Amino acid sequence: MPWRTSRSAPVRLRTPGRLAGFLKTASICVLIAGLLSPLTQATAAAATSNDYCGGQCSDILPPGENGNATLAQVLLNQAFGTQPDHAEDQLGPYANLAKGYSSLTDSTINTFFNDASFGVPSDQVASTEKPAGRTDVTIVRDKKAGIPHITGTTRYGTEFGAGYAAAEDRLWLMDVFRHVGRGQLTTFAGGAASNQGLEQQFYRNAPYSEADLQAQIDNAVATNGARGRQALADANAYLAGINAYIDASDSGRYFPGEYVLTGHKDSITNAGTIDHFKITDLVALGSVIGALFGAGGGGEVNNAISLLAAQSKYGVAEGTKVWESFRERNDPEAVLTVHNGESFPYATKPDTAQGEALPDAGSVTTEPLVYDATGTGASQSATAASKAATTTALSSARRGMSNALVVSGKYTASGHPIAVFGPQTGYFAPQLLMLQELQGPGLSARGASFAGLSMYVELGRGQDYSWSATTSGQDIIDTYAVELCQDDYHYLFHGTCTAMDKVEQTNSWKPTTADGTAAGSYTMRVWRTKYGPVQYRATVGGKKVAYTTLRSSYMHEADSIIGFQMLNDPDYVKGPQDFQSAAQHINYTFNWFYADSQHTAYYNSGNNPVRASGVDAEFPVWGQAAYEWKNWDPTTNTADYTPASAHPNSIDQDYYISWNNKQAKDYTTAPWGDGSVHRGNLLEDRVKKLVAAGGVTRTKLVQAMADAALEDLRAEDVLPKLLKVINSSTVTDSTAADAVSKLQAWVTAGAKRTETSAGSKKYANADAIRILDAWWPLLVKAEFQPGLGSDLYTAFTNNLPVDESPSAAHGPTGSHAGSSFQYGWWSYIDKDIRAVLGDSVQGPLAQKYCGGGSLSSCRDILISTLKTAAGTSASTVYPGDSLCSPGDQWCADSIVQRTLGGIKHYNISWQNRPTFQQVVEYTSHR
Repeated sequence: MPWRTSRSAPVRLRTPGRLAGFLKTASICVLIAGLLSPLTQATAAAATSNDYCGGQCSDILPPGENGNATLAQVLLNQAFGTQPDHAEDQLGPYANLAKGYSSLTDSTINTFFNDASFGVPSDQVASTEKPAGRTDVTIVRDKKAGIPHITGTTRYGTEFGAGYAAAEDRLWLMDVFRHVGRGQLTTFAGGAASNQGLEQQFYRNAPYSEADLQAQIDNAVATNGARGRQALADANAYLAGINAYIDASDSGRYFPGEYVLTGHKDSITNAGTIDHFKITDLVALGSVIGALFGAGGGGEVNNAISLLAAQSKYGVAEGTKVWESFRERNDPEAVLTVHNGESFPYATKPDTAQGEALPDAGSVTTEPLVYDATGTGASQSATAASKAATTTALSSARRGMSNALVVSGKYTASGHPIAVFGPQTGYFAPQLLMLQELQGPGLSARGASFAGLSMYVELGRGQDYSWSATTSGQDIIDTYAVELCQDDYHYLFHGTCTAMDKVEQTNSWKPTTADGTAAGSYTMRVWRTKYGPVQYRATVGGKKVAYTTLRSSYMHEADSIIGFQMLNDPDYVKGPQDFQSAAQHINYTFNWFYADSQHTAYYNSGNNPVRASGVDAEFPVWGQAAYEWKNWDPTTNTADYTPASAHPNSIDQDYYISWNNKQAKDYTTAPWGDGSVHRGNLLEDRVKKLVAAGGVTRTKLVQAMADAALEDLRAEDVLPKLLKVINSSTVTDSTAADAVSKLQAWVTAGAKRTETSAGSKKYANADAIRILDAWWPLLVKAEFQPGLGSDLYTAFTNNLPVDESPSAAHGPTGSHAGSSFQYGWWSYIDKDIRAVLGDSVQGPLAQKYCGGGSLSSCRDILISTLKTAAGTSASTVYPGDSLCSPGDQWCADSIVQRTLGGIKHYNISWQNRPTFQQVVEYTSHR
C-alpha cells in the first residue's frame, strides 16, 4: 500500500562485523546461558467469537510474528543462524507459493497461508497469559505461528492486552519508528548513512514539534465526539499495556537485545532505561506510516522543470502538447479499478490555468536540510544518503505498493464473493506489520496492524467481512510559491511580511556494538510557512520565492484512527455501505476493498482538497488567497474537501483489481505512468478472463495473483511489439537473431522470472532475462533521447524512472525489495512502437520517436541496442552487492528481509506480491 521507503536498509545494525571476534570467545556460551530466561506459561483454550467464514479465511505475513529477540537470541542468530521461535516460520510458506501455486487446491491453500479463523482450537494453544496479572484480558498464542489472540471482558483490558502483545512482538521496532517520526533515529540507533537518510526523508515533510504532535491528538478527539473520546481511552489503555511490558521485560531482563547492542542497556548490570511510550509517540509513528503509504501528490516543481524544458525544445504550444502526452493525466488506455464507465473528475486540467508560478529557467535550488555537520555526518556517504532522501521525499513517484483481486459472487463457483488482497509494505526483519486477533466490547477483528499502532486491526477481517487497501496516490499535496520579503526567511502572507518558523532537530551519535559508525552530528533545519515547509528556492519572473508543500493530512496524522475504529466494530460494519462510511473517515490516500458472503465494495479515501477555480494541481501556484484551497484555515490546515460521492466508489461491480493503477475515468493520480501498460494490467487480464469463464474459486484467484507475481511486465506487454518491429524484415545478423530467438522463446514460455525448479536459484530462460534487463535502458534512451533532446529526456526521467525491474537498484524501490514494475517507461514504449507500426493508439504521444517514425529506422535502433545488450555480461548487468556475487541473476532479484534489528533471515526467490495477504470467501452473514 503504500508511499515509499528508503532505498537503503534503515536502522543498520552491523552486528556481524562488530561481534565477530567477541562471538569466537568461550565466554559466549556462559553469556548465553545466563541470558536465556524463557517464560513458562500455562496452556489454556481461547474463546472463539462469531465467525462466518467457514474456515475459508486465510492470511500470511513473513517472516514471522515474533519480532523481538533477547541479547542471547541475537548473538545466537549472528553466530550460528538460529532463530527465535516464530521469527521466520511464515517465510517458508510465503516463499513456496512461487513454485507451488500451479498445483494449488482449495484444500492446500493453508499450506502457504495461515488459517485466519477466529480463536484457537484447544489442541493448538501454545500459551496463555494474563498480562500484568489482569483478570479482564487473556492473550492466547497458537502453536503454528505464535499469533496473539487477545480476548477481553472490558474494553480497557482488551486494549491493554493489545499494547502488551505489541510490545512482546515488536518493542524494538516500535521504538525505532517513534524516533524516526521525530527525526531522532541517529541519536537512538546509530549514525549509519542509511539511518541518516531515513530520518531526513521523514523530517523534511513532517517536522513536528512535541506541541504539534499533542495538538493533533487534541484535534482528533475534539472533532469526533464519542468516538474521539473512545479512541483516546483506547490509546491510553494500549500505552499502558506497552509500558507494562517494558517494565516487566526490564526487571526480568528479557527485553530486546538491541537495547544492549546500541548502548541503551548494560548486559551485566542492567543499567540504563527503556523509555515509556506516551501518546504523542503514536502520532509520530502514524506520521511515518502515513508518509510511507498514504500521501499522494507533490512533484509540482519537477513537473514545472520538465514543462519548461519541453517548451524550450518545441515552443510553448507544441511543448505543452508534448508534455501532456507524456504526463498521461487521464489516458484512455489506462487500466481502471472502477471500470463501468462512471466518471469521477478530480485534479483535471483547467481550460485556462490561473495563478501558475513556474520558476525561471535554471533558478531552482533544493532547500538544504542538514546544517553544521561534523564527523560522519559530513562524510561522502552521508552526503549521498541525504541526496537520496531528498529525492525520495520530494518526488511524486511515491512507493505505491499493494494489490487486490476481488470477484463478485455472481461469477464464483459458490455464489459467494472471493477476495485475494493485501498491502506491499516491503520486507523487513522484523516486519513493519504484525498479526493479531482482538475480541472485546466493541472490537472483533483479526489481521495486520502497523507495530505500535495496533490498538485496532488496520487490514484484516471482522466477523463476516474482510477489508484491505492499496495505495491510491491521488494528489492531496500542492506546491505554493511564496514571495520573499525583507530577507530569505520572511514571506508575504495575505499582503503582510511574515516570519517563517524555524524548526530544528540536532542529532549526534557515537560508535556502538551494533553500529560502528564513527562519531558525528548535524542539525536538521526546516523553515515552515503557513503553506507548509519550504522545499525549494527559485525566482519567478525575477522575484525571489520559496516553494512550499502543503499536504491535506499535514497536522492531521491522527485523524484516521476513527475510520479504523469503525472497521473493528461489529456493531458498525454490517454491510458494504457501512464499510464505505468507515473508509470515508480515513484521510490518507488509499483504495479500500471489501468482501462479505453477499457483497463486494470499493472506496477511495483521502481528504481531497477543493482547489480554487482554474488552479492546475500539476504545477506550483502563487501563495495568495485567490489560489488557496476553498475555505482553507491556515491555523488548523483544514479546508473544504470533495464529497464522498466524488471519490471513486462502487458496490458489487463484477470484479475489482488494483495494483496502484488509475482508480476511475477522469480521476487523475499524481504519479506519472498511468498509461496503456501498467502492472495493473497483469491482474486485469487474468481476472477478466476468470470472470468471463465463471466458476471462480479461491484457488483460481490465488493462482491469478501468483502468476502475475512472477511476470516481467515488459516481457508480457511490450516485448512482443518490439519483436514485431524487429521481425518486420529478416534478421540477418547472427548475434541479433540469437537474441531474438531467446526472447521469443521466453515470451512463448510465459515471460516469467521463475526458477527452473524450487530451490534451484537459477532462472528458466535466464539468458533472455539478462538480455532484456540489459536492453531496456539502452532501448529507452536510443528510442527517445534523439527526438526529445538531452535536456528534456533527462527532465522526463526525473519525473518517471525508465525502469523498475526486480534487480534494479536505480528505481524508486531500490533492490531486493520485491515490488517491481510500477514506475517505468513501458507505456511510452508501447504507444510509440504501436504508432510506428501503424496500429491504432488512443491517447498517443505527441510525436513518433523511434527512428523518427520510420519503421526501418526504428528497427535499426532496436537491433543495434539489442546487439549491445546481448553482448553485455551477466556480471555487468548484475554487478553484485554485499549479498550477491557479480553475475548472480537469481540473487540480484531475490527478496531480502531488511534488518531493522539484530535478527537476520535468508533471502527468497522474487515474487511481486503483497507482504501481508488475505484469501477470503465467507459462507454466511449475520
